[in-house]
Amino acid sequence: MAEAGGAGRARAAVARLSEAVGERRRRLGTAMGEARRQRRLLLMVVCVALLLDNMLYMVIVPIIPDYIAAMRGGGRPDGPSAPAGGNESGGGGNRSLLPARYPPAAGGNEDVQIGVLFASKAMLQLLVNPLSGTLIDRVGYEAPLLAGLAIMFLATITFAFAENYATLFAARSLQGMGSAFADTAGIALIADRYAEEPARSRALGTALACISFGSLAAPPFGGVLYEFAGKQVPFLVLACVCLLDGLLLLALAPPCATGARANMPVGTPIHRLMVDPYIAVVAGALATCNIPLAFLEPTIANWMEESMGASDWEVGLTWLPAFFPHVLGVYVTVRLAAAYPHLQWFYGALGMAVIGASSCLVPACRNFGQVIVPLCGICFGIALVDTALLPTLAFLVDVRHVSVYGSVYAIADISYSVAYALGPIVAGQIVHTMGFAQLNLGMGLANVLYAPVLLLLKNVCQMKPSHSERNILLEEGPKGLYDTIKMEERKGTGKSLRPAGKAEENGMDSYRRDLAGVSEEDSSDYEYS
Repeated sequence: MAEAGGAGRARAAVARLSEAVGERRRRLGTAMGEARRQRRLLLMVVCVALLLDNMLYMVIVPIIPDYIAAMRGGGRPDGPSAPAGGNESGGGGNRSLLPARYPPAAGGNEDVQIGVLFASKAMLQLLVNPLSGTLIDRVGYEAPLLAGLAIMFLATITFAFAENYATLFAARSLQGMGSAFADTAGIALIADRYAEEPARSRALGTALACISFGSLAAPPFGGVLYEFAGKQVPFLVLACVCLLDGLLLLALAPPCATGARANMPVGTPIHRLMVDPYIAVVAGALATCNIPLAFLEPTIANWMEESMGASDWEVGLTWLPAFFPHVLGVYVTVRLAAAYPHLQWFYGALGMAVIGASSCLVPACRNFGQVIVPLCGICFGIALVDTALLPTLAFLVDVRHVSVYGSVYAIADISYSVAYALGPIVAGQIVHTMGFAQLNLGMGLANVLYAPVLLLLKNVCQMKPSHSERNILLEEGPKGLYDTIKMEERKGTGKSLRPAGKAEENGMDSYRRDLAGVSEEDSSDYEYS
């Protein structure tokens, strides 16, 4: 009888234990599902922020001529009634909905003003990025992203009601400051939430496609709304979207309500990342591959008119077809990276070779149809380089430093900003003194010569994290639901996802205690597998 009673109690204990384990598994599955849903929504928030930034960058292109006319006293900057120089239609005097020349060939001082206006965003972005990267590493990704959206909202409103060049310049510079926070924090947030491959490459590829689409859609978007509704409307629409994007970010990840940042390690200082030879190679490639695009944007319109007698609609549609090979390049690189991840360096080198060859072909074109081909090649090559090397930056930080991504993507943003700060100002002077053909040959040669440098990244895929970081991040046993989720994710993907809501608050105290004893030198060690 006693034996039967003991067996019954044992069965009951086993049943209760099984029920507890099942409940814990259900909670774990629910939290992991929430984390996946949250990161998809955060990806959407970041993509909208990048889309807005690039639309705001290009939306003033068809509106600038009226500002110039207003500064000369010959037009109205607040309405569509005054046609602008090169954008007049033949018979009715209505503004063309195609993008204006960039910058307009109004001559002399006005060309300089327009060039400085377009370059001011990249210049301020270049100056602020070292500070924004360090701040992101210290406070996390969500708060700087929200601050960047707020600054972009203010810049957009300033654009809407600007009436003179000084206000335009202030708005453009303010946008550069917002971009330094929003772009860097957004890309770093994607790298952090999509820590495993190939999901990280797919997410970053989606962000790059949004950047390309924003640059493509902005001029016709601004031209149509300016034509039929006035100059304020395009900017007010963008401001409303920016506000909604910021509110969605607040709902998903309130920067002041989460304790996620307290659970993360201290990032490697940006000056140490800058002298990392592998990161320096990637940063140089990103800057070099974007120089042809940054230098051709302000110069190709005038060259097309002078060399082939291109019409306004041909000038306006010059970059339209290039969007499609850019998206194709992103898709191809993501698929290849998933199948052959050890060849990321090769995809980047191939992209730079394509950019170099395409740049050299531009001066040989004699009509609109011909010039489309090398421009598509340039954008296809840029997609290969960006999509291959942006995930490589995150991987380098993972294996050689600490897995905090603000500073490393600030370095990437600095690389882009160097090209786009120099382009609107320097490109015209080079064409004037040396010629358009020489400019393109120089840019093409620079890309072709830099491509072999990416061979230095050939063995990057063989690196693995330092012993100290492995012990902390992978070998420590789970303590609480949050750590259990991270360990389960690491078993399947090699790196964790961060859950939403209260799961982020459920302890990594032991992780912080152990991490405090790890020196910066240990965090930056690496070895080959």
